[in-house]
Amino acid sequence: MKNIIYFATVLLLVIGCGNKNSTDSTSEEQAETSEIIVTQDQFDANGLMLGTMEKRTFPKIVEASGMIDVPPENRASVNAFMGGFVKSTSLLVGDQVKKGQLLVILENQEFVQMQQDYLEVFNQLDFLKAEFDRNRTLFEEKIASQKNYLQAKSNYETAQARYHGLKEQLQMLNISPEKVEQGNISSQAAIYAPISGSVTKINVAKGSYVSPATEIMEIINNDHVHLELTVFEKDILKVKKGQKIQFKIPEASEETFDAEVHLVGTSIDDAKRTIKVHGHPAHEGDGNFLPGMFIDAMIMTDTIQGRALPEEAVIEFEGSYYVLKLSGKENGNYRFEQVSVKQGESYDGYTQIISDELTDSDQFLTKGVFDLIGG
Repeated sequence: MKNIIYFATVLLLVIGCGNKNSTDSTSEEQAETSEIIVTQDQFDANGLMLGTMEKRTFPKIVEASGMIDVPPENRASVNAFMGGFVKSTSLLVGDQVKKGQLLVILENQEFVQMQQDYLEVFNQLDFLKAEFDRNRTLFEEKIASQKNYLQAKSNYETAQARYHGLKEQLQMLNISPEKVEQGNISSQAAIYAPISGSVTKINVAKGSYVSPATEIMEIINNDHVHLELTVFEKDILKVKKGQKIQFKIPEASEETFDAEVHLVGTSIDDAKRTIKVHGHPAHEGDGNFLPGMFIDAMIMTDTIQGRALPEEAVIEFEGSYYVLKLSGKENGNYRFEQVSVKQGESYDGYTQIISDELTDSDQFLTKGVFDLIGG
C-alpha cells in the first residue's frame, strides 16, 4: 500500500509540475503524455515486469448462452397405457436402469375385464370360423341363402377384429395373450424401461393412482449430450456449421471445454429475435455433463492477426485505454510514458493493441500497471 501511495504521489507531482506553466485548456493533453518515474528498488519490490508487443491470432467471437441437453431418443417419459394403482416400485431418482428392466407394477380390475373379453372372443373364433366356412360352402352350392352367408361372414370378421384389438391392448400393457389363452388372468400389469439410462424424475408413490396422462417417471441416457445455444438475430449470419465453440458451466466449474457447431436453426423466435444453434462437445465424457446445466459459450466465427500485450498491461481510465511505454532508464530509474491506445479483440489473456505510434521494439510495463494508473 505504501508503494501504491508513493506511485500515486509521484504521478500527481509529475502532473502538477507539468501544469505550473500551462493553461487549463492543455492540462489534459499534458497528463496523457506525462512521465511516471519508478526506481529500481520499487520496480523489484513490487514485481513489475517489462515486455514487448507480440503477434497473436485473435478469434472473432459471438457470445451465446444455453444449456446441456440430450437428443429426443435419449430421453423417455414413462406413462401407463391404462390407468391403475401403483402396486410396487423400488426405484429412486438417480438409479441406473437397463432397457427392458421392470419399473412399476400397476393393478386395476379393468385389466381383468379386458382379459376376460379377450378370452371370450378367442374361444368364439373357432366356432365362428367354422360357421362362416359352412355357410360359404352352402351358399356356393346354392343351398343356403346369401343372407345367412353374409351374416356368418360378418360375425366372424367382427370377432377377428375384436380379437386382434384386445390382443394389441394386452401387449401394450405387457400382459401375455398366450397366458390369457391358457386361462391365466391377472389384475396386474408391468411397465418396463423403454431405454437404458438414469431415473431423473419419479412422480408417483406406492398406492397412488396414475392415468394415461400421468408421467410416472423420466429416464435420461447421458451417453450422448449436446449444446442447445441461443444466438441473437444480429449475429446469426456469422455462425456456420463446423465452427469451434468454447464453453463453460459457470455454476459448476471454471474449466473451459471445446465443442463444434453441428446445426444452425432455420427459424427465428419472433418474440426474442433469437435462433437455436446445436453444438457437439469434443469430449463428452470429460466433463460429467448433465442435462439442464446452464452454459456460457463463445462461437469462433473468424480469426484476425494483431499486435498484442497481456490484458494486465492495458488499463481503462476515465473512459480511455492506456499502456505505460518505457521512454528511458537513467540512474537506475525507469521512466514510463502514459500512452492512449485503442483496444481491439481480447482472448486467452491478451489484448489486441491498435496504435500507429507504437513499434514492435517498444517496451511496456506488463505487470503492475494498475498500481501506477488505476490505483
